[in-house]
Amino acid sequence: MEKKTILEELLLKKSQQKKKISPINYKKRLFVLTKATLSYYEYDKGKKGSKKGSIEIEKIRCVETVNLEESTPPARQYPFQIVYKGGLLYVYAANEESRERWLEALHREIKDNSDLLNKYHKGFFINGKFLCCSQTCKAAPGCTIWEKHVTLCCTTGSVKPLPPVPQTLRKHRSLPQGLSPDTSVLKMAVAQCNYDPKGTSAFRLVRSNKYYVLQEEDSEWWKVRDLEGNEGFVPSTCLRKLSLNDDEPRENSSVSEQTLAEEQSIANHEGKKVLLWFGNLAKQECILCLYSARFLSMVTRLRHAVSTQVNKVPTTASLGNGIWELKREEIVLLRELGSGQFGVVYLGKWKRQYDVAIKMIKEGAMSEDEFIEEAQTMMKLNHPKLVRLYGVCSKSYPIYLVTEYMPNGCLLSYLRSHGKELQPLQLLEICYDVCDAMAFLESCQFIHRDLAARNCLVDSNLTVKVSDFGMTRYVLDDLYISSLGTKFPVKWSAPEVFHYTKFSSKSDVWAFGILMWEVFTLGKQPYELYDNIQVIEKVTQGYRLYRPQLVSDVIYQIMYNCWHELPEKRPAFFQLLSFFEALREDSRA
Repeated sequence: MEKKTILEELLLKKSQQKKKISPINYKKRLFVLTKATLSYYEYDKGKKGSKKGSIEIEKIRCVETVNLEESTPPARQYPFQIVYKGGLLYVYAANEESRERWLEALHREIKDNSDLLNKYHKGFFINGKFLCCSQTCKAAPGCTIWEKHVTLCCTTGSVKPLPPVPQTLRKHRSLPQGLSPDTSVLKMAVAQCNYDPKGTSAFRLVRSNKYYVLQEEDSEWWKVRDLEGNEGFVPSTCLRKLSLNDDEPRENSSVSEQTLAEEQSIANHEGKKVLLWFGNLAKQECILCLYSARFLSMVTRLRHAVSTQVNKVPTTASLGNGIWELKREEIVLLRELGSGQFGVVYLGKWKRQYDVAIKMIKEGAMSEDEFIEEAQTMMKLNHPKLVRLYGVCSKSYPIYLVTEYMPNGCLLSYLRSHGKELQPLQLLEICYDVCDAMAFLESCQFIHRDLAARNCLVDSNLTVKVSDFGMTRYVLDDLYISSLGTKFPVKWSAPEVFHYTKFSSKSDVWAFGILMWEVFTLGKQPYELYDNIQVIEKVTQGYRLYRPQLVSDVIYQIMYNCWHELPEKRPAFFQLLSFFEALREDSRA
């Protein structure tokens, strides 16, 4: 199967000019592509001759076209390049159709490679330098974003190739007889993918299952134990360590909202009262009904941009050691920022020096289950791009939820009022901030389920943070099936959500693509000409939002890939984050 020919054609090959003084020449070679290699042979009088070179497919890092040189003759009008570990090969096809055929075939074969490039050189490397950027090292980092990289990364769910098994592991290294690590002090890790060993080892990893880490001295292979007591060595790249705040393993993650709330209620019986009020307040994001007909009664936060100087709350001021209750007399209300069906949100001072947001909630506005759901979520989430909780005042009504104060308010409102003042790079930074937060949620196995510009807040320095975790859920298998009748924002929802109420990190990715569109349209309403029913019909038929005027082809490609019909074909947030980082570097160069 590895030797079966995928594509074979006579192409023109440019000499690799391994020395600056080497003359440039062009020779016809018979190129043969298989699953394992791209090889080229001498070709004379219609016969295949000796092999002149070969490149392993797994070592290819980029395949792309090349800008034409000046005064290029007709025989060299259709060049493409193959960048691989240790070299660079230029090939010329006979026509555009031939070149596209080779590009498509090679892209299909390299899409699972672990070391694809974010950037490439669009000009030839000639006489010791790249024509596009004048860099003199053939292995120099690319100068142009490789747009195809996004598509290739988004169409594979595979992980990086496994490292070679060390000889010491093949001898089944183990702890001395009679010693068994104390699991109460062991670190835990969660499997990020399935792992089926091909060797003699019978130990397997199941994606999203949790394991005790017994040994991690070897950076590539860790010894782990599953919850049934089985032990074995697995690739460290397949695992992610859990922090102390991560949940203990659950038997079944696809439980109903009510069941999950009951489990949380039992587990937190001693602190139930505080958690109930805390959750109640957490749910209150000063929301009001907006676009109710188009939005299936979903709600959105109302905030106003203010210019008050912010005194940042120091790290030590956040409540730890299980103490979430603040003294009400230490909080002074200054001005109302907004109101909604659940209560009011105020700007306030804590201890007369720290600016905070105080969210009040009306008595009886939420159920106990909702309180506990959101309380459990917010206590676990701590990241620079997530709005931070400081504490609660829960001993009397109205209940206070005290959070980080974000002076510039709701992202959607900010885009609509100040968007024209922002440069494209700043819009890109907004998307990067949100992606950073979502990559963190993804790594912690949380699904937000309500990601949109209205649910993000803007700090005084224009840092954007994700907020509103009322619909957020923790899952083990990256799937949450909501009960029938659940309300959700149709215009931000993936097809599997409005057809089957199936939520996952990939449905969050779809919503992130819509949020990007909101950002680059400076706060326009998605699908503004259509109601919810029409949106469902058109999206199901393949319709997607148009490219905003401020969006480059590269960024629109990112958006568009977020809207793939199949969830598994959409990029993961960690992949998107990597690409945003490359875009930022490119824009600052």
